[in-house]
Amino acid sequence: MKALYKLLFLLVLTCHGQNGHGSEIINGEKVSENSMLYMVSVQNDYGHVCGGFLISEDFVVTAAHCDKENPTSVVLGTHNLKEAGKTAIKQTYKPEAYQQFSKGDDIMLLELSIKVELNNRVQTVKLPESGINMNENQQCLVAGWGKTHDGALSIEDELRMVDVSVIDKEFCKTKWKDLPPNVICAGGNGTKKGVCQGDSGGPLVCNETAVGVVSFSQKQCNYAEAPNVYTDVSKYLDWINNVTKRQKHYE
Repeated sequence: MKALYKLLFLLVLTCHGQNGHGSEIINGEKVSENSMLYMVSVQNDYGHVCGGFLISEDFVVTAAHCDKENPTSVVLGTHNLKEAGKTAIKQTYKPEAYQQFSKGDDIMLLELSIKVELNNRVQTVKLPESGINMNENQQCLVAGWGKTHDGALSIEDELRMVDVSVIDKEFCKTKWKDLPPNVICAGGNGTKKGVCQGDSGGPLVCNETAVGVVSFSQKQCNYAEAPNVYTDVSKYLDWINNVTKRQKHYE
């Protein structure tokens, strides 16, 4: 009887809808230890809450809605969170226009308390050029430590990634009626590959360039009928440069 109750409990968890923002890596694979060395686990006092990516020795990019989780530190230099050492967050920066993820501007900069050493375990990722155009069906990657299927009870300890295709913006608008501006759509859309709850803030990587930030997706990730939505990094380059350069000026 106890086994039956346990099974019913798991079924309820699997069917129960969750908030649409965030990301799990669905139908992905483990990332090799010598690749994607820019990946960051954003954490609060209780552990991993979001993904992110290192763009300089002292700045990480993640999603603005991750600020609700009260992040206090980041983990760099390992794909296995069981082996994690933490670096404190000094300050967070969000665009002034940001209200909530569904309205756009879902991007945030984390200034680290120290400059991290770039080495064979920690590297930065290239950002796109201004005005970059994403081609429909372009192949990209997304990675994170989030859950791997609807109803999973915990995050993954090891970093996982999956390949996704860029989806035409006009088609994306037919699936998301209130699609915010300055976004890229990729993955999901019935492919059973993409993101879901648990790893917002991770990068959409195309040609080794972080072109997007995971923002939101549908609730039921394994059967997503709408595309996953990412903040378009190329639209925020001036803001990123202004914040990072201003802080360097104060040092």
